[in-house]
Amino acid sequence: MTMRSVLAGLALAAFSSAVAIAGNAGYPLTIENCGRTLTFEKPPQKVVSLGQAMHEIVYALDLGQRLTGTAVWLGPVREEHAEANATVPRLADESPSFESVVASGPSLVLSEFEWHVGPDGVVGTRDQFAELGIQTYIAPMDCTGKDNASGGNGRRVQPFTMEQVYRAISDLSQIFDVRDRGNALIATLKEREARAVASVARASDVPVLVWFTSPQMKGDASVAGSNGAPAYIISKLTARNAIASDDEWPWASWETIAKSNPAVIVLAAMDRRFNPGDDPQAKMAFLRTDPVASQMPSVQAGRYFVMRAEAMNPSMRTIDGIELLASKMREFGLAE
Repeated sequence: MTMRSVLAGLALAAFSSAVAIAGNAGYPLTIENCGRTLTFEKPPQKVVSLGQAMHEIVYALDLGQRLTGTAVWLGPVREEHAEANATVPRLADESPSFESVVASGPSLVLSEFEWHVGPDGVVGTRDQFAELGIQTYIAPMDCTGKDNASGGNGRRVQPFTMEQVYRAISDLSQIFDVRDRGNALIATLKEREARAVASVARASDVPVLVWFTSPQMKGDASVAGSNGAPAYIISKLTARNAIASDDEWPWASWETIAKSNPAVIVLAAMDRRFNPGDDPQAKMAFLRTDPVASQMPSVQAGRYFVMRAEAMNPSMRTIDGIELLASKMREFGLAE
């Protein structure tokens, strides 16, 4: 063996070592997540995502190729992610079985809600997944300032802010070693919010009603109260919630709603049909024909519109909600 070949071999070995070190930069990585410490030796290669807010963060970070399955959907994925999503198996529209998640072979499961993966998770508990060597990451939006021990979807006890979404984006960008993508995504969302807020800077004290659903169209309505994503949207635009309630989604009669005299009514749209009031067309028909609702000035003036329910869940789409409400406030002459 010549000296040249020896030196070439040493150079190649040094280069390979440098690449290996660079590829593992920042690992092992430790993340604190909803009361648990997660440690990653390398970026996960196979991931299952439960909850549309989480799917869309993964796609926005250009990590769709890591997904081996999704579940828990409110509606269609954003158009710019449709091509990537088309190649990912959908395990279920709602809650998948524990077995179907495990069968897809993930090393990491992302969950938007502790209701799906948590102490009493309907899909599975974090310990059940851990016993199989599968890590679980819960969206900070669902465990920050929220009491999930109360059952169901829990109760938000502190106001939601977009910082919780930015924490999720930052965490995932670190876990998958795409920090630059995460920083760029957060910067874009902040810029969009700032522009929307500035566009209605002269609006003030506009009462806004957000109607999510109704089990019976002539019964009480599930509307936005305090602390949730709709309350954040409304507050950022210097408007106010028409229904004053400490609950995130209180029930209100139409007599109570009429007395609150909302200037704008926002109607949630979703693809699911658990309740008659899930259908935005049914909501609009009710507003136009109900003896009480139809007499509200906002209804008679046509100051109501449809917003996707995804924007009403704490997520990147909450920025969509701010932009849409700002636009409608200008259109309705309630802001300059």
